[in-house]
Amino acid sequence: MIGKLDDYLRFHESALSLRSTRQELLASNIANADTPNYKARDVDFASALKGVLARGEGVAPALKGTAARHLPGNGVAATAAGAGAKVDTMPDGTPLLYRAPAQGAVDGNTVDMDLERNAFADNAIRYEASITLLNGQIKSMLTAIQGGQ
Repeated sequence: MIGKLDDYLRFHESALSLRSTRQELLASNIANADTPNYKARDVDFASALKGVLARGEGVAPALKGTAARHLPGNGVAATAAGAGAKVDTMPDGTPLLYRAPAQGAVDGNTVDMDLERNAFADNAIRYEASITLLNGQIKSMLTAIQGGQ
């Protein structure tokens, strides 16, 4: 019985955990907007969630550059500094990405405050939506248990 409840709530548990960690990353980016040579970091939320759900928990699949000259997609894997380098990961094993800068800065900082603020607000709204959906699931389970009174 408990296993079925876990399965029923696993999606929202995983989504909330990933959203929380992403919010911390985005807040760190904003806090370091004036730090020289700071590289903005993010996570590919969709692939991270798919990876966590596919395995129950664990490392999400990600593309990894094996040479410094490889072209990045939306984010560059943390191993872009060189093949065999240690990959920074989130607590669940999802690799952290460096955000590709839209415009370079003289001090080497890649934080774009407009992009970071938008991502922060979007992530916060989606976090709240997940909580609302989870609350609805719990209420429907309670209704089923109590017999729809």
